[in-house]
Amino acid sequence: MPPVDRKRVVALDKARVWHPYTEMSHYRAEVDPFVIVEARGSRLLDANGREYLDGNASWWTCTLGHNHPRLVAALQRQAQSLCHTALAGIAHENASELAEALCAAAPDGLEHVFYSDNGSTAVEVAMKLVIQYWAQNGRPERTRFISLEDAFHGETVGVTALGGVDVFRAPFAPVLADCDHIASPGASDTDIEGAVEALAEVLRKTGDSVAAVVLEPMVQGAAGMHIYEAEYVRKARDLCDRHDTFLICDEVFTGYGRTGPLWAVQHAGVTPDILCTAKGFTGGMLPMAATLTSERIFEGFLGDRSRAFHYGHSFSGNPLGAAVAREVLRVIEDEDILVRARPKADRIAEAFDEMRSLPGVAATRSLGMIGALDLEGDEGYLADAGWRVFDEARERGAYLRPLGNVVYVTPSINIPDDDLDRLLDVVQQSVAAVTKG
Repeated sequence: MPPVDRKRVVALDKARVWHPYTEMSHYRAEVDPFVIVEARGSRLLDANGREYLDGNASWWTCTLGHNHPRLVAALQRQAQSLCHTALAGIAHENASELAEALCAAAPDGLEHVFYSDNGSTAVEVAMKLVIQYWAQNGRPERTRFISLEDAFHGETVGVTALGGVDVFRAPFAPVLADCDHIASPGASDTDIEGAVEALAEVLRKTGDSVAAVVLEPMVQGAAGMHIYEAEYVRKARDLCDRHDTFLICDEVFTGYGRTGPLWAVQHAGVTPDILCTAKGFTGGMLPMAATLTSERIFEGFLGDRSRAFHYGHSFSGNPLGAAVAREVLRVIEDEDILVRARPKADRIAEAFDEMRSLPGVAATRSLGMIGALDLEGDEGYLADAGWRVFDEARERGAYLRPLGNVVYVTPSINIPDDDLDRLLDVVQQSVAAVTKG
């Protein structure tokens, strides 16, 4: 391949591309972007030939590293025979076999798979499923949702209603569905008992109108890597059963080994009524998602044609994505990914525990292949302390995108040990450089 003309790429980028989560006047005037031309394993290569460690697995997606050879080979094989076909009235091997493998890997009781194309739509599918279920099964008043303060479940207008991060939610508040945001068990000022009681109280008052309780099990990612105890998930399951409402677990971020087991709900030993997955689902190779449901929900749509779930995406269950997603599950098993990640998780926990003693660090925490720390000072997504660490880390050869004042790592689950040690060293050095200054 000819070398990339970096100057032209940046000029076109700033003239034409509207970046996500970015104020564009600042970006155009002040930001010198990474220009990435290649990625392998845990490393990104830019147009100047410099390598960077990918500290967040490219927005939490590349759980098996970039360009895993088996995933690339699966994509190439599938592209030679069938790149795409609709899934309406058509079956193909990869969608069928993937659904079977997913249900086998899922917590007991999840028996059916609805495909979509990203994490937001996976959760929106879940929302639509429960609203329609109740409407056509004798409880049409069940239209409300319950989620946590600081929750994040995606970008579409539907799932924005579930979000509890005000900067993401506020501009769209007038058009959002009804949702009660209750105390988060991951908040520093809330204990498990208080958070459970908050959920119980809302269900006592409004349970007859609640379509579902929606959780990010164990970790609220975009909130700032807020980690909480498995007991809360167990108690939420019990309360949903008591009030005969559904529990939706959004495992878009927490699934596929990020917290240790394949699914975060396995920490609690429970099965949700609906489980949503994306991101690591295809190992960051292609946009694809799945929503897994219980038999009860599936059966609630059987009968005449009026009861069908009239929803779908052009690329639902697409053959390319399904082929890669099948291979992801095989790689996780064949390469013993989850077992081999345990000492890596221990190393992350040890490193972030050590960073607690750095000046300017308010708190640290870890779970599985997640490590996070809070910097003192302004809090929230718009705080800029984390971006100073971002700049320091870039100089040291790592890509660390912060969440306001929260600096974190979520590397590929199979990151080589040497790369992980180097990444953690960069975090420590970068935080120390900022807090000293």
